[in-house]
Amino acid sequence: MAMAKMGVLMTCPMLSYLEEELNERFNLFRFWEASSKSEFLTQNSDSVRAVVGNAFFGAESELIDALPNLEIVSSYSVGLDKIDLVKCKERGIRVTNTPDVLTDDVADAAIGLILATLRRICVADGFVRRGLWKNGDFELTSKFSGKLVGIIGLGRIGSAIAKRAEAFGCPISYHSRSKKPNLNYKYYSTVVDLAANSEILIVACALTEETRGIVNRKVLDALGPKGILINIGRGAHVDESELVAALIEGRIGGAGLDVYQTEPEVPEQLFGLENVVLLSHAASDTVETCTAMADLVIANLEAHFLHKPLLTPVL
Repeated sequence: MAMAKMGVLMTCPMLSYLEEELNERFNLFRFWEASSKSEFLTQNSDSVRAVVGNAFFGAESELIDALPNLEIVSSYSVGLDKIDLVKCKERGIRVTNTPDVLTDDVADAAIGLILATLRRICVADGFVRRGLWKNGDFELTSKFSGKLVGIIGLGRIGSAIAKRAEAFGCPISYHSRSKKPNLNYKYYSTVVDLAANSEILIVACALTEETRGIVNRKVLDALGPKGILINIGRGAHVDESELVAALIEGRIGGAGLDVYQTEPEVPEQLFGLENVVLLSHAASDTVETCTAMADLVIANLEAHFLHKPLLTPVL
């Protein structure tokens, strides 16, 4: 079958460049435009050979079951928690994601969140804009350089964050499934111990059943009233209600968050807290990286349909 006839289902709006390129190369179905998704699937399920999803809407069990001819899921994201990998493996469906190309941007964003939280950059910006500087200086903040940094998950992104934090003179510790060889970073076998020995705790691991809720009340209490939490992983890594309570009660010093439990919903209690910096799951959202991610999604699809090796295979 010619490439242009290959049915590709895009689950939700993503980068316009990606949508345009998919539309030019394949027979593109825009799932979000369907007034009735069940009716759409009844009419078009046989035509769909590929799914392009992202961190919000991937290929979960129900969608996979509705697509009998599905061959590949090419995710416009590094995370795989919105894809039923077990079902894909059972059906022989290939899966790809977009690692590496977004590592630098996410690591940069983590450092940005640390600086914005500790130095209260967003609050200071408002202080100047509201003309309050004329009445006196902004309050003193806390330095980043030299602070104890603990990282949950020392994969590509966690390692990139560690290298950046080292440039600020920060001692690095980490927790992961196992101790990494040939590293000068201190390893802690539990997240509670890591938090107790960190002033900045960064969540950078993949979301799995083992890491869901990995930051709970015990971890937050171990981090303590001067510690800050940075989450550029997934919202479900953190017990959100416990985080909100810890911030309101002053049991931790602050937080820089890019992700939330039920996006795009964000706990309203966070909006009034000046020691919290909030991003909209945008750590990798630069023009350069999003374009590179889109190119990788397309390249994986083309490789699959041309029976060539996939560029970034997961399955």
